[in-house]
Amino acid sequence: MTVIVGSLNPGKVQPVQEVFAALWPDLAVRGAAVPSGVRDQPLGVGETRRGALNRARRAARLPGATWGVGLEGGVRVERGQGWLFGVVAAARAGDGLLLSARTAELPVPPAVLPRVLAGEELGGVMDELLGTHDLKRGAGTVGALTGGLVTRPGVWAQALALALAPARHPELYPPALPVRTNVR
Repeated sequence: MTVIVGSLNPGKVQPVQEVFAALWPDLAVRGAAVPSGVRDQPLGVGETRRGALNRARRAARLPGATWGVGLEGGVRVERGQGWLFGVVAAARAGDGLLLSARTAELPVPPAVLPRVLAGEELGGVMDELLGTHDLKRGAGTVGALTGGLVTRPGVWAQALALALAPARHPELYPPALPVRTNVR
């Protein structure tokens, strides 16, 4: 019985391992290269959510999968300001259960937003500005800008735990709904 994360990024696989080890310790967790079907830096909640759902569904269809998990980081723009956030989706193989949740948001530095809107991936821009290397595979932009008080893996773990609550307590959630999500 295996949980397959739709990514090989350790900053995404590690929090999934931690959450599933706490909730269902008998499940192994591994990453797999699974396409998101969206651009490298999704913009807006809709595109980011689609990327996470696509990764989760595709990972759940891989041989041996019990669950597929997709994690997608995006930038939401409103009134000229940007916010970094993520969407986590978990698809249980076999029964169509699909759960998702959003992470907390972090304001995107104003000087960074035009570059992201022009098509650059946030992680690369932040690496350049902060003098870091491959920030997105570690503490992430959120870790760098909060002095490590909040990290990318920590944010992913929290959102995944929230998304999985209905699977832990199905008696509290309506069974007639084939797809359950708390992301809009």
